[in-house]
Amino acid sequence: MTARKPHLDTLAITLLVVCCAFWGFQQILIKFAVAEIPPLWQASLRMGGATVLLGLWCAVRGVPLFRRDGSLGAGLLAGLLFAGEFCFIYLGLQHTSASRLTVFLYTSPFVVALLLPRVVPSETLRRVQWIGLVLAFAAVALAFSEGFLHPSAQTGQWRGDAMGLAAGILWGLTTLTIRASVLASASAEKTLFYQLAVTAVVAPLLSLALGETWSLAYSPLAWGSVLLQTTVGAFASYLTWMWMLRHYPATQMATFTFLTPVFALVFGVVLLGEPLTGQLLLALGGVAAGIVLVSRRG
Repeated sequence: MTARKPHLDTLAITLLVVCCAFWGFQQILIKFAVAEIPPLWQASLRMGGATVLLGLWCAVRGVPLFRRDGSLGAGLLAGLLFAGEFCFIYLGLQHTSASRLTVFLYTSPFVVALLLPRVVPSETLRRVQWIGLVLAFAAVALAFSEGFLHPSAQTGQWRGDAMGLAAGILWGLTTLTIRASVLASASAEKTLFYQLAVTAVVAPLLSLALGETWSLAYSPLAWGSVLLQTTVGAFASYLTWMWMLRHYPATQMATFTFLTPVFALVFGVVLLGEPLTGQLLLALGGVAAGIVLVSRRG
């Protein structure tokens, strides 16, 4: 097994930026497809397809998925946490705005930074790194401040906010489970398989319970969105993330995820013609500065 590195190197930073950029773009893909495909059914198609792709990948590469290695309990827990996170995100968006939910969702790095050092002391952040973490979160909050500070007319908005916070906590707990259990030494493929497979079971059951209409008769553009979400999002980028969790500090990696919502705003400017505001520029600078502080070597 390759030794865990104490800091993020050039390869890790490059992979993290690429992943966050796609995850930001993915929000536009989901928003586009949800006009035709109900949210939890869309998640079911995405996670089910990614599970099949991962199974084929492992079969070709000879990666064992069902060998007994003592990871079943931790794997099922990580899968349930992962499934809960995505279900809360999709359900929360029905009660609150994407701006508000995003701010609550990105409390996740704080969950990792607060809890992980209790079981993995090497993940403890120094004071300057905590400053960077708070700065990056404040920058994201600033970017979404208009939608966050001005409540919409949606009823039961507090429910959506609570679901966004729950999703952020579950995201952090998923990272904690992977990093602090036997999954830390399991293959990236097996770790991801637990999460995708459990979600591929939970999401359609919840979709049926909520009365979503299932169909496969969608436009080529909607299917193209689902295809990208499945192959690049749920398969390639998440597999990369799991691999990095095995080799790099999770607390430092978590801070990079603040780039995702900012990238989403940038893509909105570039692809959807949304206005480029001073808030967005300040947010970009704030997130970048925060990441630099968190990634500094001791």
